[in-house]
Amino acid sequence: MSVASKRALEYLEGQPGIIFNRLYQQPSTALAIFRRMLPHLAKNLVMAMLFMPTPLAISDLETWVKPDADSVRASAYSNNILGRLKILEETRNDQNRPAYQLNKAFRKSLRLALTGGGDHRSFGVPSSTPDKNEVTVDFLDTYARQQWEGILYYVVGSAGQGLGGAVNITAGTKELLESGGFVMTKGRNAYITRDGFSFLLQETNAQIWTLLIEYLKLSERLQMDAVDVLSFLFTLGSLELGVSYTTENLTPTQAHMLDDLSDFGIVYRRASDKSRYYPTRLATTLTSDSPALLNTSLSATSLGVTPTGGNMVAPQETEKGYIIVETNYRIYAYTSSPLNISILSLFANLKTRFPNMLTATLTKSSIQQAIAAGITADQIITYLTTHAHPILRKSTPILPPTVVDQIRLWQLENERMKATPGYLIRDVGTQEEYLRAVQHADTIGVLTWQNDTKGMFFVTKFDQMAQYFKAIARRRREDEGGAGDATPR
Repeated sequence: MSVASKRALEYLEGQPGIIFNRLYQQPSTALAIFRRMLPHLAKNLVMAMLFMPTPLAISDLETWVKPDADSVRASAYSNNILGRLKILEETRNDQNRPAYQLNKAFRKSLRLALTGGGDHRSFGVPSSTPDKNEVTVDFLDTYARQQWEGILYYVVGSAGQGLGGAVNITAGTKELLESGGFVMTKGRNAYITRDGFSFLLQETNAQIWTLLIEYLKLSERLQMDAVDVLSFLFTLGSLELGVSYTTENLTPTQAHMLDDLSDFGIVYRRASDKSRYYPTRLATTLTSDSPALLNTSLSATSLGVTPTGGNMVAPQETEKGYIIVETNYRIYAYTSSPLNISILSLFANLKTRFPNMLTATLTKSSIQQAIAAGITADQIITYLTTHAHPILRKSTPILPPTVVDQIRLWQLENERMKATPGYLIRDVGTQEEYLRAVQHADTIGVLTWQNDTKGMFFVTKFDQMAQYFKAIARRRREDEGGAGDATPR
């Protein structure tokens, strides 16, 4: 699962069940979650159960899984994801055996999405009248790039790089960046935070979802309908690039969102024509793993643009990566983007700059200066890996191990201890129950430490473990007292 999908999943699992039931009324939402957030095995399970007339017995499901450790782990992980998204529900079948069934709203909507039919219009309604002024895909790409670069330029500029984008971001966007903890203001000046550095070092798809999740949190405080906001975001991911869509079927909340999303570069709408909007590539890739921008090496200049594509600078650099790291800590970056160069300068010493390339060096002082400013060694390594040149991607590992180890060692020189927030779980029950709980925590990726002798373990998240313990307790009561005692107390 990609970083962007994980962020969306973490936000969704914190929502109450009634939110999921309303969300799943929209076929576009059900399809987007199915495509974007479910692992391969979970998709197979959903498709197998989608047209089943009765619940599937848990014992029957277990026979579908091979007995080897990897298959059991993959099955547990898939069931966990389906449970967190409220897609898979526990019940009892006609033989009074424990069974699984799909959420009714999700099942109905996914059926409609896959087979067609209905008048839900959740996949957007194209405008019935042609646009007098044609809007090209090239224009939409450039518009999205300019708007998104404006946000990144603002965050980088708050790090003291002195950058300014061609597009000035709105006061609302600045407020969102501040409320999300990416920048903080003191007086009239904005300063980047640790979360701001983390935001900059992510790939574009993850950046977009990170900002949208903060937008969702802010919308809740502004009393906006969370279901309307989420549904519209998932709808945008299913729209077609270059097609204009009417605003007539949008709710008041969604119509208001268009102005905010236009500031982000996710949609384009003329001030003179509020009846239609165009999704940009930032929107149409919200529910896919396709690149959100045609290249990640952002163009150095942005000229005045017109919808027909005049006076636009077409990006020429490739989307696959531009950084080469050698074992001698030297960096070759094939980019002319001031933004990319400024990000590199946050943790590397720039040496030589050519028209389409620059050289830099990773040093102890440059890394420790970045760490002092809030960047972590893992963030630097992730950025270099994400933006690695295709030549490096042919080797495994992508980055030289000596460089990766040294970056971490430079951080450890000043940080001898690492604190991990989380929860200590002990006194689980029998040794067998304890080992099963530890295995479950490890499967879902929340296990940090365990001590089998003392029967305790440490997890980073407790909500998922609480669901596990409740399910175990519920099954125990059902086994002891029959179906009549199945309701949790």
